[in-house]
Amino acid sequence: MKASIHSQADLEQVSKGSPALLIYFYNDSCAPCVALRPKVEAMISENFPKMDHSYINAAQFPELAASNGVFASPTIVVFFDGRENFRVSKYISIDELAGRIGRYYGMLFE
Repeated sequence: MKASIHSQADLEQVSKGSPALLIYFYNDSCAPCVALRPKVEAMISENFPKMDHSYINAAQFPELAASNGVFASPTIVVFFDGRENFRVSKYISIDELAGRIGRYYGMLFE
């Protein structure tokens, strides 16, 4: 599932309804956010097909970003079994992100 989130209620519903979820906080005026997004999507579809991912535009919904402790773009928050496992911000390596996700993903799905 790939969806945009517009409220805290949407975020809670998505995080509780998915065993594995990646939330991508971004800003359209952030060049790294725009460049990283297709790479994250490709990584998920190729390596983690059972993982859901959703997007939150931090510029449009600053209160949603702030209430989740996100003050920099891009920020990726990864949930397993409805709980936040880790988050990364700003300078994000796709290989490191895939390695961290893979560790939990493997325990949950394999």
